[in-house]
Amino acid sequence: MQHKDVIIIGAGAAGLMCALTAGYRGRDVLLLDNAKQMGRKILISGGGRCNFTNQNIETNAFLCGNRHFCKSALARFSQWDFIAMVERHGIEYHEKTLGQLFCNESAKEIVDMLKTECEWAGVNIQLRTEIVSITANDAGYLLQTSAGDYQCQSLVIATGGLSMPKLGATPFGYKVAEQFGLAVKPTSAALVPFTLHQADKDKFEQLAGIALPVIATAESGQSFKEAMLFTHRGLSGPAVLQISSYWRAGQKVSFNLLPETDFIAWLTATTAESPKLSFKNALSRILPKRLVEVLIEHGELPEKNLNQLGKGEISQIEQYLTYWQIAPNGTEGYRTAEVTLGGVDTDELSSKTMEAKKQPGLYFVGEVMDVSGWLGGYNFQWAWSSGYAAGEVA
Repeated sequence: MQHKDVIIIGAGAAGLMCALTAGYRGRDVLLLDNAKQMGRKILISGGGRCNFTNQNIETNAFLCGNRHFCKSALARFSQWDFIAMVERHGIEYHEKTLGQLFCNESAKEIVDMLKTECEWAGVNIQLRTEIVSITANDAGYLLQTSAGDYQCQSLVIATGGLSMPKLGATPFGYKVAEQFGLAVKPTSAALVPFTLHQADKDKFEQLAGIALPVIATAESGQSFKEAMLFTHRGLSGPAVLQISSYWRAGQKVSFNLLPETDFIAWLTATTAESPKLSFKNALSRILPKRLVEVLIEHGELPEKNLNQLGKGEISQIEQYLTYWQIAPNGTEGYRTAEVTLGGVDTDELSSKTMEAKKQPGLYFVGEVMDVSGWLGGYNFQWAWSSGYAAGEVA
């Protein structure tokens, strides 16, 4: 049997950060993963360029049963701390939109950086290792694995959620929590495209590939101003992915299709200029033409010239275009979800250390717990911050 100070299960973003942080404290750290490759989610993120953090990290951008839980960790290892690490390694990056930071070259640079830091910190990384069982004992934790038995003082679970099962996502972390009597909140796919009911799917699937800026608003009142994309199955794009975290089955989502336009002022000016212009051709100047055609074809909008529109009709059109409602049939599920809502209940954990309150020496970091961030680097920052918090004490 091999003895270690700290064993971390899961060589993703949170696990790697936790490992290097603990290693720099002089702890003997073993990082285990059943995959052939570390940081697989990092590698595919951001279109292969990794949206590694956001300049505008705020706690209100995280969904958690305890809205104060994230504050301590995010304050003690902030986006600026991670950016400093990126800069130390000479990784060039850029801001895309809304504070989102991406590598100029490749997400592999972030994985290589974390791997290098782990090497400098003396961390032993062991891949292709299956965990057979975990038991607590007087000395900490005994792990039976496919590579032999290990004893450790501190055990960190960094196994992620259920999103993207093709990358190896499993409920392993939740099962460990339940094994030790910790509550686990119900999980669901988040930051995920919507699917539509058959009638809407038939109506809009011909628009697949068309994108437009919108303001998406959930029934809870939460809203996001970003792009929406029509797909063969339903709706996607940043606005839809964001609002999906706040949507529940049976609810509707409303979209302002003209977030930058004062519709009445625009229509008044356009009518004065070209009174006999068809409404379809006029509206196609500010909305995708194919979308306008579909809405008119299905009787959602009138097929008239501008000078034929009455005041009441104009008011109805404005209401329709700025409050376009869809009741999604569901989501595409964990297969394409970027994160998992729910997970290990944060009331069971210390917000300062991520240690289980009733199970000393057991820690949970990253997506496995009930913390989910907005699209745009927030979830990676939570991985860095929570991993650091546990690594400082484990």
